[in-house]
Amino acid sequence: MAEGGGGARGRAPALLEAARARYESLHISDDVFGESGPDSGGNPFYSTSAASHSSSAASSDDEQERPGPARVADAPEPEEGEAGAGWSAALRDRRPPRFEGTGGPTQKMPPSASAMDFFQLFIPDNALKDMVVQTNMYAKKFQERFGSDGAWAEVTLSEMRAFLGYMISTSISHCESVLSIWSGGFYSNRSLALVMSQARFERILKYFHVVAFRSSQTTHGLYKVQPFLDSLQTSFDSAFRPSQTQVLHEPLIDEDPVFIATCTERELRKRKKRKFSLWVRQCSSTGFIVQIYVHLKEGGGPDGLDTLKNKPQLHSMVARSLCRNAVGKNYIIFTGPSITSLTLFEEFEKQEIYCCGLLSARKSDCTGLPPSMLTNPAAPPARGQHRIRMKGNMSLICWYNKGHFRFLTNAYSPVQQGVIIKRKSGEIPCPLAVEAFAAHLSYICRYDDKYSKYFISHKPNKTWQQVFWFAVSIAINNAYVLYKMSDAYHVKRYSRAQFGERLVRELLGLEDTRPAH
Repeated sequence: MAEGGGGARGRAPALLEAARARYESLHISDDVFGESGPDSGGNPFYSTSAASHSSSAASSDDEQERPGPARVADAPEPEEGEAGAGWSAALRDRRPPRFEGTGGPTQKMPPSASAMDFFQLFIPDNALKDMVVQTNMYAKKFQERFGSDGAWAEVTLSEMRAFLGYMISTSISHCESVLSIWSGGFYSNRSLALVMSQARFERILKYFHVVAFRSSQTTHGLYKVQPFLDSLQTSFDSAFRPSQTQVLHEPLIDEDPVFIATCTERELRKRKKRKFSLWVRQCSSTGFIVQIYVHLKEGGGPDGLDTLKNKPQLHSMVARSLCRNAVGKNYIIFTGPSITSLTLFEEFEKQEIYCCGLLSARKSDCTGLPPSMLTNPAAPPARGQHRIRMKGNMSLICWYNKGHFRFLTNAYSPVQQGVIIKRKSGEIPCPLAVEAFAAHLSYICRYDDKYSKYFISHKPNKTWQQVFWFAVSIAINNAYVLYKMSDAYHVKRYSRAQFGERLVRELLGLEDTRPAH
């Protein structure tokens, strides 16, 4: 047994590394980009400083002649075919997309607001009442088909709240088995265990449903959870207005390496591969997840999850789904290589959605891009040097810093300059688009590192239940974001863990949620 445990612990770093590798398309390490400017240090609500926006020359030739921090690498002249396609080395300044909206919560919460109040902005009692009705319907139909269950009694609203509270408690204790609450072991919690018996909890878990039966018109594989996802999306839209800058990415929802390191071989074999891909559009100023998109693996067809990982056109489909509510709002969307493409960015620009994306010759759809910008020169240029080609409002940037990084953007002027601050090397000049990408993506990665560990640890085998608990976890994280932006945070400064603990106790009825008089 000891040897098996040691082997599992030995696999934990490798599994964690594999999980981190999924972020290659978005996460740019400090070793490459450094800390993105003096304004971003210690301030997650990043904005580029005016000092870093000094204009460069109107063309690359002029820029080479003028001394200064911004350096343009020597590059071959554009090929005749590239000029015919509209790409040019002559750069022109352009105004950034105008954004008049103000991001943030849409309603002011009172200083006395409880964790439950913020949670119910997204999952109100009406949603829980629907779960009560559907669970009782499923239990009745199940027993009609398979025989009576003498231990079953219809679930009530207070019991459904407690049921959710028990599940949410696993996001705080990081214990995958919710039954550990009643075990008497390390993860046991007597005060929580007294609210409901383990037998009653297991009965509710057995019959729990959000949608009990498929309607005759339903063909979607997530029909058992789709109404809840739609309701959640509506509540996200009504409770929060995002800032102009947002990111499309996959949040970190892989297995907890601590669990992997301590579980047995048998438990590992029982694990089933996740059958869906979860993508989000996330506000890069606050971390609020604005929209969720679930791509379900439905067999080995062309739309399966395995194909989704390798085909940029399917990632473009995900991007279109995530941005369907962003049309006409002049948002700036940051994307990873699998989504970045000229065709998609031009389509979005017609819808008044602007983009800035990292480009990869291997992962991205490079159709329509100049080949000379996708190949590396024989001799590496100096750090901070860059080449730029422009077509209409679209700029293709090749920037060097211990490697070649390529960016495609129609959101930032190619003649505006930024800077990357490295701890040891000082300032490294770069186009403004590179600085903006580094700043916003680094904040999202820090958010994921901090908040992904508060996802509900319960791992059911049924896909719709996995999606449901991930969605509830996202709703709680969003509730905490709103809490931190409210007056209630200045009354009691709960950490994310304390906020979760408070919510669990309120759901179980162990704390009074009524405002104090």
